[in-house]
Amino acid sequence: MVEKKNATERRTLWIVLGLNIGLAIAFFASGAFGDSSALIANGLDNLSDSFVYAISLFALSRSTKWKRGAANVSGGLLILFALGILYDAWRRYVGGSDPLGTIMIVMALVAAAINALCVWLLARLRDPDVNIRAANTFSWNDFAANLGIVVAGGLVAWLGTNWPDLVVGVIVAGIAAWGGVGILKDAHGEHHKAVHDDNQASEDIA
Repeated sequence: MVEKKNATERRTLWIVLGLNIGLAIAFFASGAFGDSSALIANGLDNLSDSFVYAISLFALSRSTKWKRGAANVSGGLLILFALGILYDAWRRYVGGSDPLGTIMIVMALVAAAINALCVWLLARLRDPDVNIRAANTFSWNDFAANLGIVVAGGLVAWLGTNWPDLVVGVIVAGIAAWGGVGILKDAHGEHHKAVHDDNQASEDIA
């Protein structure tokens, strides 16, 4: 039963990993072409997610201690990613940018559909461990960020200014940082639960 569960989780994570790598490439390409901070931000987000899914796959069949460690790395990567996005938004604010609203909207809608598929695939897994929950957090964050890019793209096209693109880039960074902190808290809670269970087992033996 456990082997079947692990096989299902592994297959799902491989699919989600492949989708996120493809999205990262598409975001980087469209962000460079459309001069968009928000698209570049989501590209970095998906690339960060891909690393995390790879770590989760590595930890899947290992001990709970390994899984907690993988989740801690995942949360830390999200926070580092958020700092990188803030830097990129500041660079574009100082140096100026000319984002293309139409490119932003089209790419964000395609990505939102793919992220919704990832959320659905991960939600089908029963009794998810801390890494699967982290993966689901990433997919929900990406879905919310893509909806924000659609709004920003519309404002950029309507107003002819770059500030909505920069604002969404900063918001994406905030969402990522919030998700990273949440994952670290979840992993910390798992650690305390494991310590409590070990202590309880020792008392029962005594």
